Amino acid sequence: MSGQFARYPSLVGRRVLVTGGASGIGAGIVEHFLDQGAHVGFLDLDATAAAALIARQPEGAAVEFRRVDLRDIPAVRAAIAELRDALGGGFTALVNNAARDDRHAIDEITPDYWDERMATNLRHQFFCAQAVKDDMIAAGGGSIVNMSSNSFLLGQGGMPAYTAAKSAVIGLTRALARDLGPHHIRANTVYPGWIMTERQLNLWMTPEADAKRAAGQCIPDRLHPADVARMVLWLAADDSALVTAQDFIVDGGWR
Repeated sequence: MSGQFARYPSLVGRRVLVTGGASGIGAGIVEHFLDQGAHVGFLDLDATAAAALIARQPEGAAVEFRRVDLRDIPAVRAAIAELRDALGGGFTALVNNAARDDRHAIDEITPDYWDERMATNLRHQFFCAQAVKDDMIAAGGGSIVNMSSNSFLLGQGGMPAYTAAKSAVIGLTRALARDLGPHHIRANTVYPGWIMTERQLNLWMTPEADAKRAAGQCIPDRLHPADVARMVLWLAADDSALVTAQDFIVDGGWR
């Protein structure tokens, strides 16, 4: 469905940090913020996809990228500091988007693999928030958006470490909302449904799976990164100034 979508004056010039911004949902978020006139720094491991994303932007777009492994917290802190310098100031919006939904069976999981999945899908969300909170305090407020997933709500199997991490995002969000709220820093969770990224289409989309998805959703249309990005824009803008510690599900009503 096509339509006309909101413009947010408060996002013009706002410095935004996005993790996992080179492809998929993250790339959609980066591009939507840039279209609003925001200044965007993003982190990812995929430098090739990041370069392609930047090349697609209009000349003069305020976007900076740093390649980093989000499991390496000292490197993450250094990359955020570099992006802060490159964009000319502190971040007042953070989108913790990066994750990997690799499938894994219960009997295959080792303690090391479990810890790696937590580092990939949960731990960096806290440390990125920790790294930018002083920027937001100095600015008088800010917005943190943490990405969860509707997969654990659906009781989806085949990736217990992933769904455990994604459900833990909710508790993290609410703790951040409570602890940072006195500084007018908001924290909210977005749960994407099955978003039609290139990865999802290549790895898991089949006619049977698509039919099951359509039957499960109240609105059967396929979801795309833009559908998630528009929710994130509102949460980062001043329009949601008193919205915090809340959950927002973007999945077409899949129950």
